Amino acid sequence: MSRPVCTILVAAYNAEKYIGKCLDSLLGQTLQDIEVIVIDDKSTDRTREIIARYAAGNSCVHSLFLEENRGQAHARNAGLKVANGNYICFLDSDDWLAADALQQAVEVFESNPLADCVLFNVINYYSETLQETYPMPPFEVMDGQEAFEKSLSWTIHGVYMVRTDIHRRYPYDETCRSYSDDNTTRLHYLAAREVRFCEGKYFYRQHPDSSTHKIGTGRYDYLKANAHMKAMLEEMNCGDRILNLYENERWQNVVGLYMFYFKHRNKLSQADNEYGLREIKHAWKSIDTRRLACKNKIKFGYIPMRHPACWPLFRLQEEAYFTLRKLIGHL
Repeated sequence: MSRPVCTILVAAYNAEKYIGKCLDSLLGQTLQDIEVIVIDDKSTDRTREIIARYAAGNSCVHSLFLEENRGQAHARNAGLKVANGNYICFLDSDDWLAADALQQAVEVFESNPLADCVLFNVINYYSETLQETYPMPPFEVMDGQEAFEKSLSWTIHGVYMVRTDIHRRYPYDETCRSYSDDNTTRLHYLAAREVRFCEGKYFYRQHPDSSTHKIGTGRYDYLKANAHMKAMLEEMNCGDRILNLYENERWQNVVGLYMFYFKHRNKLSQADNEYGLREIKHAWKSIDTRRLACKNKIKFGYIPMRHPACWPLFRLQEEAYFTLRKLIGHL
């Protein structure tokens, strides 16, 4: 039996409202030689029942039912272990693809032997009347290091198809329930010979109540995910340019998470705020200030004050910085 051209990983948790449209969009693809692996992450609604029905009625749909809820990255990795396609992409259970999206991506791979990642054309879907294309500068091809660098600011997004051998080398990072998938995307780009773009549309449903928008301690997971990414880059001996770029990204996120604490501490419990400050302090202490660009260590609000005894001074700086920004209406 020949391998399918591509495998689509669909991780689902309590997705009964959306999973049908998601799977229908895959079954309606112009590219027929596909494998759909749907992984239910211990849903408590009708998601499992819906997945089982699709798997029973369609030979290309395979289901995995996990016995413990461990998050999207773990669920996708369970699917990755049994994936057979030459290429792999994900589709979130509340999103969907245009009918020719997979075919467009595969055609780019087949026309460009050095292509290792192909980005979809992401449409941010807010409602039937409000949809916006992800604001990404047009490009046809870039090398992996350039794609990695542009992903640090999400100048390019992280919705793509990748060669299976790269994905197996770098499975989904399970460090945190949220934000760790950023690490996986960046490692895939860094490992790629070429990163290309296709016009195949991925419709990305926007939820104001998603985990990355919620006001809670989960936001501080970003710092843990950043620390793990730094460790992986060091293990890969990526060189000073990449490590310097990423350390500057980590430092800006430390300041950014202090802004989150400053803005939302009145909405969180004392225990939550204490936890947040501990996470920020831990990340602050771990920053290698030798790798920071001058603009990121001499600007007020970003001065590291790195010595452990300076934590109170760093906090004083941040309080003053964000108070001033609030007063001039920039916060």
